[in-house]
Amino acid sequence: MSANPLYRDMSFRPSPRAEVALAWSELSLYLPDGRWRQIELDGSSNEIRDATARRRFVRMMTIEWGFESAAVITPPDRGAIAPRVAQLPSAPDDAAVVEAGVFETLADWISTSGRLAGRTVEELARLASIATAPFAVAIGEIAAQVARDLARLARGPLRGAGDVLDWLQPLQLAARTSPRAEDALVAALAACTAGGD
Repeated sequence: MSANPLYRDMSFRPSPRAEVALAWSELSLYLPDGRWRQIELDGSSNEIRDATARRRFVRMMTIEWGFESAAVITPPDRGAIAPRVAQLPSAPDDAAVVEAGVFETLADWISTSGRLAGRTVEELARLASIATAPFAVAIGEIAAQVARDLARLARGPLRGAGDVLDWLQPLQLAARTSPRAEDALVAALAACTAGGD
């Protein structure tokens, strides 16, 4: 009996990942080969869809600005095998590969036109994890306001006391693995202290 399973692609290696740095209206992609691209999000258009890359299903986001475009995809090495009959577009060879969580956070930010209002602390924590340092600080200040508002609602009559730090827990968890989320947490704690909570 053969040790190789049927249909196994022996030449398939994991794709190197690109790093992402998100500012208010700019996205920087740091590619594994040392190149980087800066994308102006203000006035850009985008499309998020399924695609194929290296004979695997991926999610692809195409961003167009001015006369330029860039594609960001989820890792092909983690996608299901795409049959030849799949009628999906192929991702460009120069598409930036990012982790699925980063892709979802980025797609959410771009598809909602870059708005911080109405986001939960958990959504803000994920966003802070891919943000630039100055943007992470701004996100932390917004997270502090959301946490203070939730704590005030919990302190109503006949309710238990709501603690602002409890509401910031998603940001605290993200800060364990992300330096930018840590910047956001420090900003959130400073804003809470300044606000008297």
